[in-house]
Amino acid sequence: MLAHAIDTQAATDLKILLVVAGCLLTSPYIAKFLKLPLSATEIMLGSFIGFIGFIEESENFKLLANAGFYYLMFIAGMEINLKTFLNTDKSLLNKAFIYIIFLYVFSILAVESIDISYIFVIIIPVMSVGLLSTLYRDFGKNCEWLNVSMIVATLAEVVSIVLLTIAAAFLGKGADLFSLTQNLLYLVGFLALCIFGFKFLEVLFWWYPQLKTILMPWQDQNEKDIRFCMAIFIAIVAIMIYFKLEVALGAFIAGSFIATFFDHKKDLEHKLSSFGYGFLIPIFFIYIGSSFKLQMLLNPQVLIIAFSLTAFMIGLRIFCAMTFVKILGLKNTFLFGLSHSMPLTLLIAVATLSYQTNIITQDIYSGLVLTALLEAILAISLIKFVNNLSKKQLC
Repeated sequence: MLAHAIDTQAATDLKILLVVAGCLLTSPYIAKFLKLPLSATEIMLGSFIGFIGFIEESENFKLLANAGFYYLMFIAGMEINLKTFLNTDKSLLNKAFIYIIFLYVFSILAVESIDISYIFVIIIPVMSVGLLSTLYRDFGKNCEWLNVSMIVATLAEVVSIVLLTIAAAFLGKGADLFSLTQNLLYLVGFLALCIFGFKFLEVLFWWYPQLKTILMPWQDQNEKDIRFCMAIFIAIVAIMIYFKLEVALGAFIAGSFIATFFDHKKDLEHKLSSFGYGFLIPIFFIYIGSSFKLQMLLNPQVLIIAFSLTAFMIGLRIFCAMTFVKILGLKNTFLFGLSHSMPLTLLIAVATLSYQTNIITQDIYSGLVLTALLEAILAISLIKFVNNLSKKQLC
């Protein structure tokens, strides 16, 4: 009986692998034909193949998708040099905090006026840099509005993750004060350890700069640089899982440490991102798409929730982004607001947590998943559309 169950699961996993292989091969051509962003195309493909029954429940597929998400956050972190980040102009940081405060203030006002669950105070302003980092492949690292957007989104994501950690501890443990306090202490301890590690490595590499080339030689046939990065990535994921902290935050910080202290390896990010965007990250997008049941598109309540929430969340970000209009200009401010309207992973994480603890109904949960997909597709498509409309280069 057990052998039969194992054989059945193995057959399911094998079928999923073959389907994913087909999606990896064909998605770039489909995206080019439909003139849609590649990540959005992969999400849509995942939804379609899940609907026709080619993808079934599989813990192994979910595990591989999670690895793709964590790797995406790791690559996103590599876009942030902490030395540059810490030297950011104070006026820009002040505007960033004002922007984030506005998002939460207007979210509270909306929740109060509509009289819905307070979990939406976390849901509406939630931010993630995962999809935002994919825009660097199209706009490059010299794009001013995208660089500002990444800095602000990084701060906003930390706020989102802190609130998500608090919500997870509070809701998941039935308002257990001890568990809540323990999780918060772990989070504060981890952030404090990161600050200490940054200062320590800064001093260490100042005194012994040759350590950088020992760990990551200029030229090496054994790919020591890749091995070192993967070791750091796996170690930080294991630590975050052990302490039950948000793994995405740890992966992001690990990537930023690599970018900060090993910037002499100019080709490192390209080597790592080529592997990620060619294999692991698309699997994550396909999995996210497959988690949404297309039959929910026939449910009017789900559609109302999704379309109204999508419009409000995108509109709110664009409105609050006007804080930066003097710095970026009107068109780039619009792109800035759109770039923050793709909180795909964290939005689904909050929705899943809320549904599992009976804070929201299944219809609202499905509406939130559809919202996450719609925002990702619409925001990326609109950014590409606005950019293509301009005859002059925006960045």
